[in-house]
Amino acid sequence: MLIALAQINPTVGDIDGNVEKILSAIDVARSKSANMVLFPELSVPGYPPRDLLLRKNFVQRNVAAIERIASASKDIISVVGFASPNTDSAGKELYNAAAVCQDGKVLSTYRKRLLPTYDVFDESRYFAPGDTTDSLDITVAGQPMRLGVTICEDLWNDEPYINRKLYGADPIADLAKLGVDLIVNISASPFSMGKQRSREELFSRQVAEHSIPLALVNQVGGNDDLIFDGASAFFDASGKCTVRCKSFAEDMQFVDTDSPPSSLPIELPKDIAAVHDALVLGTRDYVTKCGFSDVVIGLSGGIDSAVTAALAVEALGKESVYGVAMPSRISSDHSVDDAEQLSTNLGIDHRVIPINKIHKVAEETLAPSFKGTTPGVAEENIQARARGGILMALSNKFGWLLLTTGNKSELAVGYCTLYGDMCGGLAVISDVPKMMVYGLARYINERAGQPMIPQNTIDKVPSAELRENQTDQDSLPPYDVLDAILQQYVEKELDIADIVASGFDRDLVVEIARKVDRNEYKRKQAATGLKVTSRAFGSGRRMPIAAKYAY
Repeated sequence: MLIALAQINPTVGDIDGNVEKILSAIDVARSKSANMVLFPELSVPGYPPRDLLLRKNFVQRNVAAIERIASASKDIISVVGFASPNTDSAGKELYNAAAVCQDGKVLSTYRKRLLPTYDVFDESRYFAPGDTTDSLDITVAGQPMRLGVTICEDLWNDEPYINRKLYGADPIADLAKLGVDLIVNISASPFSMGKQRSREELFSRQVAEHSIPLALVNQVGGNDDLIFDGASAFFDASGKCTVRCKSFAEDMQFVDTDSPPSSLPIELPKDIAAVHDALVLGTRDYVTKCGFSDVVIGLSGGIDSAVTAALAVEALGKESVYGVAMPSRISSDHSVDDAEQLSTNLGIDHRVIPINKIHKVAEETLAPSFKGTTPGVAEENIQARARGGILMALSNKFGWLLLTTGNKSELAVGYCTLYGDMCGGLAVISDVPKMMVYGLARYINERAGQPMIPQNTIDKVPSAELRENQTDQDSLPPYDVLDAILQQYVEKELDIADIVASGFDRDLVVEIARKVDRNEYKRKQAATGLKVTSRAFGSGRRMPIAAKYAY
């Protein structure tokens, strides 16, 4: 049997556009004599559709689309993800479903059994779980075959690997008992660094345990804060990956189940390369799917804005990126020069808009109210808010989407200014710790074969430059120390005592933990950020704002 893995990039809500992608892929698969073509989870409405699923007309259109797809599935079997109505009187009104279509009709509809409700997932909000795992007897090229259909999380239930049994049901084991010849899995599995390999290790283990080959197709593309990496794959009965689709790009690969491929599968990217590619894809899709074509970025001469600009150029092209330097009387000459050099290296539009006059007028205007107080953060942040106002004015005037440039380390401890450098529509590197930002900068330069990001930007001591001779380490520990503590506190959710036991000073850990918790209100007002780690500030981390903790 020849299987086509149709790794497409759907847009949430664009049912007509998604169906056209599906129909086009069916035509391509058929032209290559494929017997079966697989599409990602909820590929008709796009994943994750979130509260669009509460709109009855949206669901009805998604159901009607399956009839179009079934009609187009002539001389080929198509497995497509959609939202299927629950006709029972109890439970949620929908199922996360897969339609198996052939010769103008839907042969079978499979309902996802395991519904994730952790991290970014909240599927029980919308879907009822399927209650059975059935096989489907089909005929392929005149030969009978028993097929098992699963959807994403149905495969993520391997207790020895995960170290905890998450669900009572085990769809894979049930299919093995039914004697299926092939398991297919349609997925929308979001990216995080390291997940590609762990996902394949999990699937390989399960396939080998049951000696049943697996054809997996995963969604690719960015939808809001989530990035889907693709990397769809086929595992033979021994658990070996023999075919793999590209990562972070639409692709279609073919699997002949009767004949092993003569070449090795496409390789998975290394960690820093994967993060880079994910951010480029996530930026491109967020900008274009939201209806924008151009972006504007405030360039400080620092590492964060430089990496953000470089990623934006790769995502959208240099002609669509506008860089703006906004020096104040505090700004160093090298910051202005580094920003200009970056723009020259990237080939983007560069303009300089000094904020000295705005800064001075704001200080004079506030002087009567501030009289008798000691200058501090309030005075420093006037500059950040002046810059935010200028960038938003340019955004409004020319329709450019403003990209914010703060990294995860800064956002974690509140080293950012509301209505200042936090202004914007997309926070490209808000889930990238500071030390990883440096890794991305080096990777970008190595990949380009030339210093796109000026070496001085990489080498100099980080500074917000909101007061004379200021450095980030005036109020923060060294970033390698900060990042290590944040990873344990934010991503691993470890207690203070556990972090201290790993070798950190208790007073420092408590100080950082307090900063993280006290700045939750800022993060709730931050721009949407692209998720690339296992635990991002966003839809998957739901912490209270008005709360009190014991440290």
